[in-house]
Amino acid sequence: MRVLVVEDEAVSARLIRQAIEPERFLVEQATIGEEAVGLAKLYDFDIAIVDLKLPDMDGTEVVRRMRLANVATPVLMLSGSSSQDDRIRALMAGADDFLEKPFDRRELAVRLQAIVRRSRGHAASVIRTGRLTVDLNARSVEIDGKKLPVTPKEYGILELLSLRKGKLLTKEIFLDHLYGGMDEPEQKIVDVFICKLRKKIATLTGEDVGIQTVWGQGYMLKDVPAGHQLAEEAAPFMAEGAAAADPRQAAAAELDLLLLHLLPPLRQAA
Repeated sequence: MRVLVVEDEAVSARLIRQAIEPERFLVEQATIGEEAVGLAKLYDFDIAIVDLKLPDMDGTEVVRRMRLANVATPVLMLSGSSSQDDRIRALMAGADDFLEKPFDRRELAVRLQAIVRRSRGHAASVIRTGRLTVDLNARSVEIDGKKLPVTPKEYGILELLSLRKGKLLTKEIFLDHLYGGMDEPEQKIVDVFICKLRKKIATLTGEDVGIQTVWGQGYMLKDVPAGHQLAEEAAPFMAEGAAAADPRQAAAAELDLLLLHLLPPLRQAA
């Protein structure tokens, strides 16, 4: 998950990083409110951690400006104050939660995960989409109760697809989620990751579980009942003879099949 940390104190910023980076959060830091609002408008963050006291403005003003700009990124407000008035002001400004300093590292990471889940409409840490199950706490994936072996990047893709299932995700969103704007490769790497995931899934189950290609735009995850094959236009990699009505879809099918054939054979999990 990608998080925007808005904190001007170096010690506090370091403590936040130490608490959440081991949990695979990618951190982008801003030290003033104006910078934070600009970054929130520009990039797709999963969550923002905003300190209540900043050099140029109050943290509640940062949240207020984000909401006025239609930035729906959930916000956890941090403060060294235990004032009930501060807590109320933060929540009224549009923050989703409030945590006092000093904080417990484990609590911070768990709160962030819970806020992101709720903001995406998921009450529990286990997200089920048809036959696919993603456990956000364990960072594991299962299909029909069978563990799917995935790399950290592959897990990141399935995590993002699951949190936003039913919604179209562009390749830019995937790259932001996986790399956080640091040393990002070409967008084609997203296609390669998706192809590898589909091959692993097909090896385990013999069919797809709902990762759909939207030509020229990106990918989405949809519920697919057991035993139901996706339509050819939604899963061109599974349809070798998919002569889609749209010639661009046929070309996409051929490209996916070529990538699959070029991938090395997968080893069966023990």
